[in-house]
Amino acid sequence: MSNAAATTANTPPPATASGSSAGKAFDARLFSRVFAFTKPYRKVFHLTLALTILLSLVGVVRPLIMGWMVDIAAKDYSSLFVLSPDSGINAKGIAWAAQWVADHLAPGTWELIMTIAIVVVVLLVLETVAQFYQSYWTSWLGQAVTYDLRQALYQKLMGFKMRWFDRTPVGTLVTRTVSDIETIEAIFSQGLLLILGDILKLVAVVAVMFLVNWKLALLSLVPIPVLLWSTNIFKNSIRKSFQDVRTQVARLNAFVQEHIQGMAVVQLFGREVQEQGKFEEINREHRKAHIRSVLAYSIFFPVVEVLSAISLGVLVWWGVRDVLDGFTTVGELFSYILFINMLYRPIRQLADRFNVLQMGMVGSERVFKVLDTEAGIPDEGTLDTADVKGEISMEGLWFAYEEDDFVLKGIDLHVQAGHTVALVGATGSGKSSIINVLSRAYEFQRGSVKLDGRDIRDHRLKDLRRCIAVVLQDVFLFSDTVHNNITLGDPAVSREEVIAAAKEVGAHEFIMRLPQGYDTEVRERGGILSTGQRQLIAFIRAAVHKPRVLVLDEATSSVDSQSEQLIQSATERLTQGRTSIVIAHRLSTVQSADRIVVLDKGRIIEQGSHQELLALGGAYRKLYELQFR
Repeated sequence: MSNAAATTANTPPPATASGSSAGKAFDARLFSRVFAFTKPYRKVFHLTLALTILLSLVGVVRPLIMGWMVDIAAKDYSSLFVLSPDSGINAKGIAWAAQWVADHLAPGTWELIMTIAIVVVVLLVLETVAQFYQSYWTSWLGQAVTYDLRQALYQKLMGFKMRWFDRTPVGTLVTRTVSDIETIEAIFSQGLLLILGDILKLVAVVAVMFLVNWKLALLSLVPIPVLLWSTNIFKNSIRKSFQDVRTQVARLNAFVQEHIQGMAVVQLFGREVQEQGKFEEINREHRKAHIRSVLAYSIFFPVVEVLSAISLGVLVWWGVRDVLDGFTTVGELFSYILFINMLYRPIRQLADRFNVLQMGMVGSERVFKVLDTEAGIPDEGTLDTADVKGEISMEGLWFAYEEDDFVLKGIDLHVQAGHTVALVGATGSGKSSIINVLSRAYEFQRGSVKLDGRDIRDHRLKDLRRCIAVVLQDVFLFSDTVHNNITLGDPAVSREEVIAAAKEVGAHEFIMRLPQGYDTEVRERGGILSTGQRQLIAFIRAAVHKPRVLVLDEATSSVDSQSEQLIQSATERLTQGRTSIVIAHRLSTVQSADRIVVLDKGRIIEQGSHQELLALGGAYRKLYELQFR
């Protein structure tokens, strides 16, 4: 793992940058940008919004209808509730009350009650169906927006220049592309629309309660100020807990990833006990963060239940007196009992949903920060490379990775089409930087780089890189088959072409010895292959794309002698008829080059053939004697 990732493991990252929306549950500017991604799905969004509003209003109707049904059933309230002293609230009293209701129902009342009951059941069924579609469509909409956002983010990342990746930890980019975008999905599936529905339901319930009986409404709302105060405390507490959990998860992931990759070092140096202790400390902090969030829920939910019970108790105590005094009806009291349940449930959920919404705002801010970054390489060229022969010329080339810290200083280099040029020199002399500039992985600051006499920036970037194949010292293989690692998923490259290229390189035999041949999964970074085998696959990858310019960057520096012979043989075949630039520390691999260029501290100090440079008696001769003495 990189140093940046290791730092992440020990230093909790801030939730957001300065000036972010960390303190806001809802940021209109950010949401408008997220909402723009719903444009292809506006029909679904509008249907979901309509269902949300409908559900908020329909839910209020049911308690009113059921209260009306109770009032119809009980016409003489006083005689129903003023029981004889000896009846009591027992089985005998309840039986007596039931018999009284049956005896005093007016003709047709039972049919009316049954009709109302059927209407209530139908409303319940319709509400259930509407809730299903509302829940499904909100989640579907969130996933659709997430898909489009992730596609846009990944496309943006693929266009960034390598200098930007040098400065940005890989773990950060993975977090932006995966978990941060998942929080945006929650804005739709668990956040904004459900919050809107809960608020509308609360408004509708309170409005109807005051319209029907304002005294009972006030009594029902007595504990609400305490509930709102406790909800605000819970919201702030759980937000901090969630942020702590995310921080500890990041630390845990970084530590585990780094130490699994470096497990060989841990075991070889006997550091198992010490590393276990470090892991235990991080794991303990992760557990504490989760327990703090669990504690907040464990306190808040019982508080809500207690306040709900208090509200219900006060309502029943006062409501029964009003019923006995004739100021209200049994049906109204029954309706208000149902209203209390409808009132407290959304309030309990709102705190959770506001935190979900806030996490979505934080995640969207991070994602849009990457999307707003302009770090791509300008691609304004119009020329293709179909007829490129491979002549390369660099004149007065100055290049720096950072500001004015130049690593190439006034490079003048000319490579004729079809010739092989070798670059040699000490580590840090600028050999790989020349390759980086040629393929436009990095942009140079001064001078010119031309391909067949035309500035490389006049060519379309994709075409330029297609005609230049690079074989690096550290070969990267994807967790895929041998065939797909060679073709890089290009369907235009057939299996026959892959086999022909493998035979040209001399790697066909070892591939056929693999368990499934060309369809063998090489696992992560080509773990089942040796270094030399991975290099040979990289050679096949270069050969199968038929480049006009071939670049070999330290291709034999980390292989054994037998693999080096195979790679050297492959090099001789691949360089025939192609412009080739070979970077090597082992001078034995470049002696046959048409020209050898010696670099030192970013400048060309010698160039010529092997024999010419030996006769010159300069830096190349010293390197040669150092290796072969």
